[in-house]
Amino acid sequence: MSNDTTTRSAAALAGRLTDIRRELHRNPELSHEEFETTIRIKSWLEAGGIRIADYPLKTGVIAEIGTGSPVIALRADIDALPIQEETGLPFASAVPGKMHACGHDFHTAALIGAAYLLKEREQELKGTVRLIFQPAEEKAKGARQVIASGALEGVQAIFGLHNKPDLPVGTIGIKGGPLMAAADGFVVEVAGRGSHAAVPEAGNDPVLTAAHIVTALQSIVSRNVGALDSAVISVTKLNSGTAWNVIPEKAVLDGTIRTFDPDIRRRVRERFDQVVAGVAAAFDTTAVVRWIEGPPPVHNDEGLAELAWREAERLELLPVNPVPSLAGEDFAAYQQQVPGLFVFVGTDGPQEWHHPAFDLDERALPVAADFLAGTAIRALSHFAAEPQDPKEDFQ
Repeated sequence: MSNDTTTRSAAALAGRLTDIRRELHRNPELSHEEFETTIRIKSWLEAGGIRIADYPLKTGVIAEIGTGSPVIALRADIDALPIQEETGLPFASAVPGKMHACGHDFHTAALIGAAYLLKEREQELKGTVRLIFQPAEEKAKGARQVIASGALEGVQAIFGLHNKPDLPVGTIGIKGGPLMAAADGFVVEVAGRGSHAAVPEAGNDPVLTAAHIVTALQSIVSRNVGALDSAVISVTKLNSGTAWNVIPEKAVLDGTIRTFDPDIRRRVRERFDQVVAGVAAAFDTTAVVRWIEGPPPVHNDEGLAELAWREAERLELLPVNPVPSLAGEDFAAYQQQVPGLFVFVGTDGPQEWHHPAFDLDERALPVAADFLAGTAIRALSHFAAEPQDPKEDFQ
């Protein structure tokens, strides 16, 4: 599949969307700092005659095309990551230590493209398309801020996308049910009693306790989660000590838990607390667990998935049933409020998300814009017919 399958209008936007994506890529801003990004997005939308809606957001943009009900929302995230870019691209980040290493610049440019396409057909729209350019996805807080602003009120369905480096351009990964995982963080502080390293019996070594905790935690997935279910526990940081000959007072572990099922999520966290407390007690130390609540699982509406699949086929794209990802995505917060669908758009990239050499094939930009616009139009037509069940008869 290639971008030859996009509509003529979308293909004509390819150069413009590439320019937009590259300008965003050169000027990345972290979560809650997207002030210049917000200004740029507004200017690009206003240049297309698209009205900006007034919602109380410090960063991010809400815009609308069309009028009346039903209301369908399209969402893109706009923040970058604290990563030093190593792509060597001529449009690489001009900001040291900051990079669009997850492709949010692609998502933003694609949604602007969809906005241009929808504006061309505004008189045909059977309702309103609300465009959500969301801040702070990487902090898993932006979606909740958008919801708190009232921007989801009146919305009957919401659609979003994420680039997928391991899918070829022209491919759309569409799946009902779970697609991305709940992403919880943890910090474990182990307290012992310090001593000289030559006389460990005089203290209670928190480093030894921490090492056993790291090992014991892995038994939760292998022994408390069914073999046909999914969960990941990763300890990613272990900090302790100040000198090679001193047993310290404290050790700190950081990491993450990823799950798809709410019941498994609760069970894993319960067992985590029990294992940490038990291991700490066995070594005559104490431990405190602090949880960092992440987004819930992305769980796609089956009916919306069928609708999007048919739109992908109409556009002569290649819809596929994707492998779920254990990465987290705060689009899930919207899905707790209204039916939603999150899809993967093939970008045939050389590296995975969050890698300093992350890049993508920009031929996917008009593909994504076309798909978003077409899906929104199809959804408006469907909901305008007022079906009793949003899963019924997606034609």
